[in-house]
Amino acid sequence: MQYRKMGKWGVKLSVVGLGSYLTIGFKLDLEASRATVRAARDAGINFFDTANAYNIGEGEKMLGQCLGEFPRSDVFVLTKVWAPMGKGPNDKGLSKKHIFEQCHASLKRLGMDYVDLYMCHRPDPDTPLEETVRAMEDLARMGKILYWGVSEWPAEMMVKANAVAREIGARGIGVNEPRYSLLYRHPETSVFPATIQEGIGNVIFSGLAHGMLTGKYRPGEAVPAQTRMAGDDTNMVLKAMYWNEENKKKVQEVVKLAEEMGTSCATLSLAWCLRHPAVTSTIIGATKVEQVQENAKAAELKIPDDVAKKLEELFPLPKSGAV
Repeated sequence: MQYRKMGKWGVKLSVVGLGSYLTIGFKLDLEASRATVRAARDAGINFFDTANAYNIGEGEKMLGQCLGEFPRSDVFVLTKVWAPMGKGPNDKGLSKKHIFEQCHASLKRLGMDYVDLYMCHRPDPDTPLEETVRAMEDLARMGKILYWGVSEWPAEMMVKANAVAREIGARGIGVNEPRYSLLYRHPETSVFPATIQEGIGNVIFSGLAHGMLTGKYRPGEAVPAQTRMAGDDTNMVLKAMYWNEENKKKVQEVVKLAEEMGTSCATLSLAWCLRHPAVTSTIIGATKVEQVQENAKAAELKIPDDVAKKLEELFPLPKSGAV
């Protein structure tokens, strides 16, 4: 396993992290969840990503149980706030009230005294940046969080938030969590340059485009059973963003390149994400021990320049500047 600094900050994360969206505490029971977490630790993974909204707290609860068998100092845990956690007017967003209440609720569910990184799951246009930045600083000074971050924030908002932090004497953003993959290269246009400038790390999600870049979905063939696309409760993003015959054909070209290198389509796709200097880690969503073990190989895979060029010709940089 390889480890990288989180932007300018001193902490080091494994370049492959284990996520829990749709897996730990959702599709996986405790036994299966524990098996994937143990496989991650065996592979040298120290970075674990979850959120309060994952199965309405159940993801945090189960991840906390699984991580409880390891020394706290050996793991870096990221959880999030923003999504609705109740029906009240203050049960969502990035107000100081909601941030404080959900931080303490997350700590209780995780069974931890602090989280390594507390993340704003999405932007909240109803709350001033100063309020959110101050809330994160106060939690850090209380010892409840060590770093704070954002997910899916546009470049200009991150720059502005860091300016606010400097103005009020608070710590800035530690890490950003954007969607990024061969099928979604938008962060390269504005987000990555801004994070490099600001010293912000990037822990990217959906590096396999919700399973599309595993190579398991073939043109003209039926959807394999027990895959993400086969379940209506797990295929929403995949169906909306990536599901078309052209993408299936392109991915089969990646499969061929991977076979020539003696690796898998998934491992090659994740390793490609790690080539970008702005990327600290890529978060995987595994349901099986074998998937964790295979995905972890991306940390050591060196992609020849000619292969990288072919991949980027297959999936060119988009003209739009979406996050």
